[in-house]
Amino acid sequence: MKIKIAITDDNPLLISAVKAKLSFFDELDVKFIAYNGRDLLDKLVEDSSIDLILMDLEMPIMDGVEATRSVKQLYPDMKIVILTVFDNDENIFNAIKAGADGYLLKEINANDLFNGIKETLSGGAAMNPSIAMKTLKLLRNPQGLENKKDVEEIQLSIRETDVLEQLSKGIKYNQIADNLFISPGTVRKHIENIYKKLQVHNKLEAVTKARRNKLIN
Repeated sequence: MKIKIAITDDNPLLISAVKAKLSFFDELDVKFIAYNGRDLLDKLVEDSSIDLILMDLEMPIMDGVEATRSVKQLYPDMKIVILTVFDNDENIFNAIKAGADGYLLKEINANDLFNGIKETLSGGAAMNPSIAMKTLKLLRNPQGLENKKDVEEIQLSIRETDVLEQLSKGIKYNQIADNLFISPGTVRKHIENIYKKLQVHNKLEAVTKARRNKLIN
């Protein structure tokens, strides 16, 4: 019996790369592609016979953490492996807290991705070695992480800082998207969040306030 996979990602190039890796294995059947968490939930209403979801983190409309949380509430037995380019502590912690069953980086080779899928479906937790080390560190020091999280809630996230740094150099949305391997829609979402957090209304105000508060150089 084939393993039914859903891919959730907003970047067509990265979707193609993942599909190419999965195509080496006859056991795997990609049932559908969703382009954000909301799209995923809508498609699961039509077809919930999915064994495992490969979930990106940063997407417009509904990101991977929120989508993971929603899927686990609706379909608790469905396995979710985060497949992302990001491996910072905050992302790992939030994804695991939301119910993710594994966490892999998109640079993973085809065989390791296949083995990670099989391991997760067997009740294991697929993780890159670097992710496993960070997870172990987080588990050993949960108090430090909670304190760190409290602080970060009133600051910009790492990715928002990356976007704002590029914005401050006059780089256009589409080029920022290319530089950070995300979609222009995700860039706009980050900028919208930056404006809300900084309580500003335009790029100049955002950059000025961020520099004044030493959030960017």
